[in-house]
Amino acid sequence: MKTHLGDRALRKFQKQLLAWFRAHQRDLPWRGSRDPYRIWVAEIMLQQTRIAAVTPYYDRFLKHFPTVESLAAAPQQEVLKLWSGLGYYSRARNLHLAAKKIVTNHAGKFPQELDGALELPGIGAYTAAAVLSIAYDAPFAVLDGNVARVLARIHAIRGDLRAPRIWRTLTETANHLLARKSASDWNQALMELGEVICTPKSPRCPFCPVVQSCQAYAEGVTNEIPAPRRKRAPESVIIAAAILLDPQRRTLLVKDPGAHDDVLFSRMWQFPAIQVNRNAKSELQKYFAEIFDIPKLEIEALPSARHGVTFRNITLLPFLARIAKLPKIPRARMIPLKNLDDIAISSATRKLAAAATAAG
Repeated sequence: MKTHLGDRALRKFQKQLLAWFRAHQRDLPWRGSRDPYRIWVAEIMLQQTRIAAVTPYYDRFLKHFPTVESLAAAPQQEVLKLWSGLGYYSRARNLHLAAKKIVTNHAGKFPQELDGALELPGIGAYTAAAVLSIAYDAPFAVLDGNVARVLARIHAIRGDLRAPRIWRTLTETANHLLARKSASDWNQALMELGEVICTPKSPRCPFCPVVQSCQAYAEGVTNEIPAPRRKRAPESVIIAAAILLDPQRRTLLVKDPGAHDDVLFSRMWQFPAIQVNRNAKSELQKYFAEIFDIPKLEIEALPSARHGVTFRNITLLPFLARIAKLPKIPRARMIPLKNLDDIAISSATRKLAAAATAAG
């Protein structure tokens, strides 16, 4: 990778960025520790999730599972319960599986070798480099969206940064710029710069510690780099769900293998639900007649709720059914409505439950 930064300019660039980070880094819960377990948990939680949303979950999770051994020994449902509301639940499942492998195959210590880290469930190139560099100061450069944007502006790299050719160029650039003797601070400094200064829109160039090295700034094109990514067209989805309540206000939860289970309910306990088109009430009644053998289920429409998942705009239509006796079916459980917080459920299920609770 050719760069406009010669050896002397590169050393100056590294020195300025490291000095800025060490003086101005934010006080985040996962900083100040070289414990690979704490760093690994943070990196997994931060995938596709904002820092402000992660912080309370991180604190609770580490309080409940202070060591990799305690995480590995926990039932999966307990792990999912602590994760409930954070979304992308495959992260929690992989974290749990990886903890078991670390305890069984690595004596409870996160692997220090790249190959060993990459063999763990849920660990890709970025996460492996982040944990190894931050925890062990291993000389691996990280490249995520924030870092890619910083490097693209420093070198005025145009185009879609996620295009394979450009991503390879950025990977080479990250490896070339890496301050190998300070890999932990260096990688965190680049990520921090992208979070607080070199932001996607309206970057704060006058406050950037390395603005003099930025080719995009010199050319006046910082707002043009990176090029906007083509967004997938939004998809509107309507989900109708039935909250069955018996006289003791117990409700029925299932694990539905339906098409929207992974997307909306994350293979967790949920109310019986289906995707509908026009007549939600009759479609839901037909579903209960065919699948649950409950003909002509009397259901009452409750206020709808909005829910967003990636490119999907989801309308949740809850229906309340007061029923004398809950049906006994495989892969289902009965639980008092007020006790739903005791189990792992998705945020969509929480919204549906809130509508039923408000109905009295």
